[in-house]
Amino acid sequence: MDDEEKYRELRWRMVDEQIARRGVRDERVLAAMRAVPRHVFVPCDYRDRAYGDHPLSIGEGQTISQPYVVAGMTEQLGLQGHERVLEIGSGCGYQTAILARLCARVYAIEYFPSLAATARATLEDLGVDNVELRVGDGNAGWAEAAPFDAVLAAAAAPAVPRAWTAQLAPGGRMILPLGDDVQILTLVEKDDSGTRTKELYGVRFVPLLGAERA
Repeated sequence: MDDEEKYRELRWRMVDEQIARRGVRDERVLAAMRAVPRHVFVPCDYRDRAYGDHPLSIGEGQTISQPYVVAGMTEQLGLQGHERVLEIGSGCGYQTAILARLCARVYAIEYFPSLAATARATLEDLGVDNVELRVGDGNAGWAEAAPFDAVLAAAAAPAVPRAWTAQLAPGGRMILPLGDDVQILTLVEKDDSGTRTKELYGVRFVPLLGAERA
């Protein structure tokens, strides 16, 4: 068995045992998780652990999220394929690649230039061409590209930054971890009358960085 066949087998097992078995049902999300080679987004020393049921360090004190969390957050957005999505904290680019298979365009912001450069190179190597990735303060969102049909944040904020809510289109959905010591994955839905939130389950993410605050 060559390496690519080995990784494909591990990827399908990851989806079956860690993701589908825990209740993720969106077939488009499951297909994306089977298709995107997670191992190419992690440091070489961690590639044999890339499909395990845990986060991994990617440098700069940041992590690539546990596969189930990536799939679960993505499913909550309910993407159909036509959406423009804002991603806060692209990190190594793995979540970005998953989103890119499920929507029309991803606007990704990463705080650390080194991670952004690595993510951009990996996405280009995979032929992902519907992503715009820039370095910046994610708290401010991406005003010139707004409005967005969905927002996904891979870093924990004490409260939802006002810019994200303002840049989310009516009918849009936002998924993010909220809290400091105790974090809750939270879904925010927006309509013409305002927003409503739903707490999902406890998570552990790195904190949101940047000068601006909610």
